[in-house]
Amino acid sequence: MTNLIPTNITPQQVMTNKGKEHLDEYSEESMIEGFKKFIARGQMIDMAVGVVMGAAVTTVVNAIVSSFINPLIAMIFGKPNLDNILAFTVNGATISFGAILGALLNFLIVAVAVYFCIVVPINKFRDISKKLSKNGKQSEEEETVELSAEDKTVQLLTEIRDQLANERTNTDAASKLTTAMPPKTTNE
Repeated sequence: MTNLIPTNITPQQVMTNKGKEHLDEYSEESMIEGFKKFIARGQMIDMAVGVVMGAAVTTVVNAIVSSFINPLIAMIFGKPNLDNILAFTVNGATISFGAILGALLNFLIVAVAVYFCIVVPINKFRDISKKLSKNGKQSEEEETVELSAEDKTVQLLTEIRDQLANERTNTDAASKLTTAMPPKTTNE
């Protein structure tokens, strides 16, 4: 969380209005940045998507209940919905187990629809994106393998050894050439 009170301004500057321009600039930037962070959070976006998808699923479930399930109930029980089934009245109070069963049935339909239409596809999408990001990270790691200090030292010493061996071989070859050839004599 960002601090809304800047620490580079003394209380005396604030009281004398010398630091007012710093305060105005700091708090506007902080508020805008804070709002951007709030909106960009994953939970906020997930919640907004959930509300929109919930509204969409509700209309679909209501259509399924009114067009499919209620006619099935009417065929089985002879009444268009479960509200009046298993209902009894005692002293003017009506207890309706059919309404409770209808609500439970609606809840189960909504839960199944949300799970199979929203949760499963989103989880598959997240799994695929994680696999793709892991593959991308592995290829980057293979390209840029960072050596430890010991490995760098060993590599440098190996290069020095090889270079010294090459120089020694070159000097030995040159000395053999000079000993194999007699010195040139000049006759003037």
